This record gives sequence, structure tokens and C-alpha cells, in this order.
Amino acid sequence: MQRLWVPHRMVYVADHHQPTRHDCPFCAAPQRSDEDALIVARGRTAYVLLNLFPYNNGHMLVCPYRHVAQYDEATPEEVAEIGSLTQTAMRVARDVMGCDGFNLGMNQGQIAGAGVAAHLHQHIVPRWASDANFFPIVAKTKALPQLLGDVRERIAAAWPVDPGPRVASL
Repeated sequence: MQRLWVPHRMVYVADHHQPTRHDCPFCAAPQRSDEDALIVARGRTAYVLLNLFPYNNGHMLVCPYRHVAQYDEATPEEVAEIGSLTQTAMRVARDVMGCDGFNLGMNQGQIAGAGVAAHLHQHIVPRWASDANFFPIVAKTKALPQLLGDVRERIAAAWPVDPGPRVASL
């Protein structure tokens, strides 16, 4: 029997600490370089970064800069920009990675599964027709084919300078 070792996941699995405003990774990320923080795009009220512990290749998070926990605490401007950045992230991931679909979602509160419950964030998980196999189900292991830095570089390079609002044509 062969084994795929993913020791980097142990950091996430073993850490049951819920960050506070003082040690929040989503508050700290914008203070670092885009490369170090895995940030792919910055907006006025929110930004997009790769998930350090991805469910799938290209798993992105959209976070407001402001430290708020719940979606209903976000301002109308933050909600609008989170939505706009999510749409752009989907377009860029589709163009760059050729994904077939997405899982989008927010886990609101620790009981709902939020790893960082104190800071609002939306998950954008690219999906491919062939990405589900026996590995995650039987071995409880996910094999990711690309390094985070390489994925960040490709997505950031393809991100439009000013995506602007898109209007559907009739």
C-alpha cells in the first residue's frame, strides 16, 4: 500500500484556536506583501486571497478588510464588493484553470464550521468533473496538483485591472 504524506495539513488539523481581532490572519494578510499573504487582488473594502489550507486547487477567499464576523454586519459597500470580487474570481479561475464549476459559501460562526469565525470570508472553491475520486472519501486525503505560490501567481496575473460591473445583455 502506498501513502501520500501531507504533513502541512497537521498545522490546520491540530489547531483548534479561534483567532481574535489581535491575531486574526485576515486582518494581518493585507499588511503583508501579496506574495507572502497569497493575495491575488485588492479592492477598496475587500480583498481576495488563496486559502492556505485549500479544499481544492485554486480555493480562494474573499474577505472584507474590516474585522466583522457575520454577513449581516457588513456594510452595503462591503457586500457589493464581496459579490463583485467573487464574480471576478470565478471568471479568472475559469479562464486560468479551466474549472467546470464552483462551490461558494460562508460558514457563519464556529458551530457552522468557520475556521476563522471572527472574520467574515466567502469561499470560492473551483471544481472539475474529474476532481472527485476515492482519495478524499477513503483516504481522507486531497492531492493538489499545484503549489500555492504558483496558483497565486497565475490568478493574480490574469486578474483584470478594473473589472467594473458587468451588465447582462438581453
